[in-house]
Amino acid sequence: QVQLEESGGGSVQAGGSLRLSCAASKYSYSVYSMAWFRQVPGKEREGIAAIYPGTNRTYYANSVKGRFTISQGNTKNTMYLQMSSLKPEDTAMYYCAADINGGSWYNPVLVPRDFGYWGQGTQVTVSS
Repeated sequence: QVQLEESGGGSVQAGGSLRLSCAASKYSYSVYSMAWFRQVPGKEREGIAAIYPGTNRTYYANSVKGRFTISQGNTKNTMYLQMSSLKPEDTAMYYCAADINGGSWYNPVLVPRDFGYWGQGTQVTVSS
């Protein structure tokens, strides 16, 4: 089991910044990737960024590329999402997720079905 917990969400004005954190419980097996998704009511969950431990590989959705930066902490148990130049359309519940089966490794986009472990989410609200 991998337990994930997000923090750092909140309310900010457009143009502002926030940093989300994801803390993972200690685990003994390999994590192929860790990712951030977001979801607004009535819409599908959108994969926006991923990091692949042990590699230099990252992924960003076009909607956040150039504004968001994903990184891993000094231990493999933490992950961050630095969000800058926030827009009202970034308003959503943000989730971190972990893939321990490798499905995300070969997929060119992030899809929820490749991730077996999820946090409870943290709300980000951007006002205009």
